[in-house]
Amino acid sequence: MSMDLARQLISFLGALLILVAYVGHQLGWVNARGAAYNIFNAAGSAILAWIAFHPFQVGFVVLEGVWTIVSIWALLRPKTA
Repeated sequence: MSMDLARQLISFLGALLILVAYVGHQLGWVNARGAAYNIFNAAGSAILAWIAFHPFQVGFVVLEGVWTIVSIWALLRPKTA
C-alpha cells in the first residue's frame, strides 16, 4: 500500500468518526454530552490534525487541533446535574 493511499484511508477514518458522532446526535441516537460523542470527536479530529501536519496546512491544523482540545475538555470536565 502506498503512503498516499494510507493517508487517504486514515483521513477517511478520522472524518467518518466525526460524522458518526454528528449524524448520531442529529438523529437522537447519541447524547452530545455523553462520552461516546466526545470520544468520537476527539479521535476523529486528532487523526485529521495529524494528517494536516503532512504537508503542513495551518488552517486545518488549527481547526482540528482546537476541535480535539475542546472534545477532550468536554469529555473530562465534571458533569453537573
